[in-house]
Amino acid sequence: MSAPQARADVAVHAGVGSSATEVPRGTLYHRYSLDDQGLIRYAKIVPPTSQNQKRIEEDPWQFVSQLTSQPTDEVTWKCEQAVRNYDPCIFCSTHFLRLRVERE
Repeated sequence: MSAPQARADVAVHAGVGSSATEVPRGTLYHRYSLDDQGLIRYAKIVPPTSQNQKRIEEDPWQFVSQLTSQPTDEVTWKCEQAVRNYDPCIFCSTHFLRLRVERE
């Protein structure tokens, strides 16, 4: 008895395919173009994080002025928490938040 085949044989030809897939935190849009050898010549992937980028950047600015009496590490944590509402993995992958608090 032979092992089952891990993939199906297909005829390779040029083409374009796209899809919108529901994923955690939103919709993932992706589009691919293949040449007649089946090689990807164009790929565009638009994850929810990039769709929400403007809001991700604006949310901390909306409420940070209410937090000025709190210690800097607490304000930083709350800003990070606001960003994680959109993408819980963003801080592990980018470490992008640098918070400078100027107090009078």
